[in-house]
Amino acid sequence: MIKGLAISTVWVLDQDRAKEFFVDKLGLEVRTDMTLGEGGMRWLTVGAKDQPDVVLTLMLPGGHAMDEESAAALKTLVSKGMLGAGVLATDDVQGDYEKLKERGVEFLQEPQERPYGTEAIFRDDSGNWFSFTQAKEGDLDLEKEWSSS
Repeated sequence: MIKGLAISTVWVLDQDRAKEFFVDKLGLEVRTDMTLGEGGMRWLTVGAKDQPDVVLTLMLPGGHAMDEESAAALKTLVSKGMLGAGVLATDDVQGDYEKLKERGVEFLQEPQERPYGTEAIFRDDSGNWFSFTQAKEGDLDLEKEWSSS
C-alpha cells in the first residue's frame, strides 16, 4: 500500500551549485551526499528540517539510466526554466519571501492571493521554478473570480 511521497527528483545542471542554493539560500539540510561506486552517480538529497520523511534528490540529467539525447533535451528544458519542480510550503510566505530575496533567491512572482492560499514563485540556480505557498485555512475560496496571472 502506498503510504506517501518519500523522494522527488529535481533535475539540476550542477550539483555543487544546487547544494549551495538549497542549503544556504533556502535553508534545507543535506540528508545524503555520496557517490555510488567509483566514478558513479552522486546521490545528493536535501530536505526540510521539520519533514524528515521527504527528500528532494538533486540529480544531473544523464548517466547510465538516460541516453545522451534525452539528457541534452532535459538540460535544455531545465536551463530555459520550463520545468516546475513542486510546491514548497511555508507558514509565513511574506516574511520568508523577504528573507529569501535578501539571500539572493530570484522570484518570478511576489506573494499573491490564490484560491488555495498565498503563493510566490521562485527559480532555483538551474532554472526550475517552485511554488512557495502558505496554505489557506479552511476550504478553497471558490466564490471569488480568480485570474491565472
